[in-house]
Amino acid sequence: MATRLGSHAQRLVKARALRSVKGRSEQKRFAFEGPTLLDEARASDVAVEELFATQVAYEATPLVREYDASGTPTFIVTTQALAAISDVATPSGIVAVAPIRLSGLEKLLRLGTPILVLADIGDPANAGTLLRSADAFGCPGVVFGRLGVDPYSPKVVRGAMGAIFRLAVSVAGPAELQPAAAAAGLTLLGLAAHGQPLAGERWDGAVALVVGHERHGLGVWEPLCRRVLAIPMAPSAESLSAAVAGSIALYEAARNAQKLGPGRPPPGLVK
Repeated sequence: MATRLGSHAQRLVKARALRSVKGRSEQKRFAFEGPTLLDEARASDVAVEELFATQVAYEATPLVREYDASGTPTFIVTTQALAAISDVATPSGIVAVAPIRLSGLEKLLRLGTPILVLADIGDPANAGTLLRSADAFGCPGVVFGRLGVDPYSPKVVRGAMGAIFRLAVSVAGPAELQPAAAAAGLTLLGLAAHGQPLAGERWDGAVALVVGHERHGLGVWEPLCRRVLAIPMAPSAESLSAAVAGSIALYEAARNAQKLGPGRPPPGLVK
């Protein structure tokens, strides 16, 4: 049965620390919010270690009560206490805690193709959207650059809409990726405005798509890429966001690899 916690309970202190990179790194856990992500976590067999809910959310959400009945440590907290561990302006009343799951780089690079590499992308909204697109277009794994956003940042997790529960995720720098990709037989293809037209790429063999930083582009990751691709735009357009450009390229990679499924139109970029 659910237990009531005071605002200064040690469990709440530890849950609050998960809002920071340091807290997540030390505890090897992360937090996510709301009934939708909780349902996605259950569907993906994510091990929920703790659940915090307001009394109203507990009573209104059968899934929370199901977790409670199944033995998941579940705690009733005040609205103020819930807000302190939440990362959003208007909390849903439900915060779950789960273990961080990072894959070894060598193993991830052998899962299939295409692999997505986020070359130190710093915007969590862009990263979250790219995870959704990777999930939608059959990408089995995503490599986050070490100098970019934390893959388990609350904003990334929220923006990924459950994709982070299903994708293999690793963190690496260029010096680690280059030999590991070579050993896995992967061709690294970069994405930047000065590249060759995307439509001409055949996507032959095993590939990894490297998407650059929103402002700095591929930077130190570009020398790793065998080719650099670009998405042609109207002359009046300045640029595409990393999320939009990467999503288009992932769609093209999936279409060429026939991953979108026969007998039905290709899915849209937005679920």
